[in-house]
Order: sequence, then C-alpha cells, then structure tokens
Amino acid sequence: MPQILLNADDFGRHACINAAVRESVERGLLRSASLMAGEPAFDDAVDIAKAHPTLGVGIHFTLVDGRPVLPPEEIPSLVGADGRFRPDHGAFVKDFLCGRIRRADIRRELTAQAQKIVAAGIRPDHVDSHQHIHMLPGIFSIALDVAESFGIHAVRISQVDAGESAWLAGGLGDIIGRAGLFALGVRARRLARRRGFAAPDHFAGLVAGAAVTSAFLVQLADSLAHTKTTGATEVMMHPGTSNAALVSFTHWQHDFEAEFSAATSADVRAAFSKNALTSVRFSEILL
Repeated sequence: MPQILLNADDFGRHACINAAVRESVERGLLRSASLMAGEPAFDDAVDIAKAHPTLGVGIHFTLVDGRPVLPPEEIPSLVGADGRFRPDHGAFVKDFLCGRIRRADIRRELTAQAQKIVAAGIRPDHVDSHQHIHMLPGIFSIALDVAESFGIHAVRISQVDAGESAWLAGGLGDIIGRAGLFALGVRARRLARRRGFAAPDHFAGLVAGAAVTSAFLVQLADSLAHTKTTGATEVMMHPGTSNAALVSFTHWQHDFEAEFSAATSADVRAAFSKNALTSVRFSEILL
C-alpha cells in the first residue's frame, strides 16, 4: 500500500512555522517535521513536539543560512565574522569544493546539533538538511555517521523522480538543481542502503520553485493510486502562518501560507481517504 510522508522543514526557525506545524498536526495530515537546533524558536518547537506524540521529529542539519550551535571559534571554517553560517548552498558548495571548509568542523557541528535536540528530550526518527547540504559527497557519510551514533536509521534522499512534472517548475537554475540532486541521490541512496538506513522510495517535494499546494497534493494522491505506486513518497513542505513575517525573516520569497493551507486542506484529506493513502512518519516507512 502506498504511503505519503508530509514533512515540514525548518521547525524551530520561527514562531509562525511552529504554529503552522502545530495546527497541521491537529487539523491536518502532517505527521513529520524536521527540527533546526540553532534557531530562535527551538524551545517552542520542542514544547509542541512533546505535546503532540503523533508528530515524528527529525534533525534538520544546518550548515547554511542559520546559526551554529557551537561557539564560532570551535568551527571557524563554517562561519563568517558575524558568527553565522554562509548565506546559501551556492556559497557553501564553492568553498567546500575549494577546500576552505574542514570536515572536522562539519562533524563537530552536526554532532552538537544532534546532542542539543536529544538533550531537549526529543527522540529523532530521521535526518535531512537545510538546502539539501547533507546530499553532498563527503558530507552525506558524515550525516549518516552522526545519525547512527544517536540511534537514527532513516534519512531523506532529496531526489525528485525523473519524469515528474515538478522537474519543470521554476526557472532553468531550478531544473539544473534538481538534475544535480538526482545524480547525487543515486549515490546517496546506494550508500544509505549499504549502511542499513531507511529512506522514502520517492521524493515529490518541489525542490525549488513554487509551493506545495492543495491541488498538488490532490493530484499526487490520485497519481499514486492510478499508477499503483508502491512504497513511501516524501513531500517536503515549508508551511507557515504568515507570508509577511516569514519572507521578511528568511529573505525567501515563498508562499508559506499556501503550504499551510495544503497541510490542513479538507480536499487533500478527502483525496487521501478516497485513494486509501496513509500519512506516515519516518519511523513507519514500509521497509
């Protein structure tokens, strides 16, 4: 039987994201979220997670566009003079490939992020990353090492299936980015399986470009049933209760409210029910 895993990224980044996660669990189909350890709404997110045991929580490893958990002097190759990570994956990848980022710093920071989440009383059920940084060769294996050391055995493979209409969303740069992630995903999935990690069989989130809408989820549910797709399909989501607040805070022109609406939509719930689809957590992926 096909499963759909709706996962809310950036949990703990902002109160408007946390509110959307909470309401999407209470009123919608959301059963999974990925928690950012270094962001300002972390404590609120932990409280929400503890109050909603049906919500599976993973670690949203962060090495760009955010704040480290460790003091900057302990991970100097990861941060700038302001003590923050590089602004985006483009800047990170360039410096990583040029040897300006030390893998030992990456391992220390990812371990500290996991430690903070576990120390807060959360038992993470998966790992993924902000802007898909964990997919990079040389970082993916570190992410698996850290996950394994904390008893976590599930990982996101950010790989939109070839031929999906989502490939054509956004501009040329978005399409090229998906193609690159697809290639990285082939290698990552092979390594994850070899090391005994579970991962959703398919990834249907819009890696870049437009938001995940109610119409997208309804169409996806119908498509999975029509094609008799097996296994679990992860949908990466970024729900939020206020576009104005979140666009200003994240500097990302994204329709967070549309994704929140999709996660709580009666039409989506009806489509899942009609097609006998189950909304699951990473711990419930059929192996």
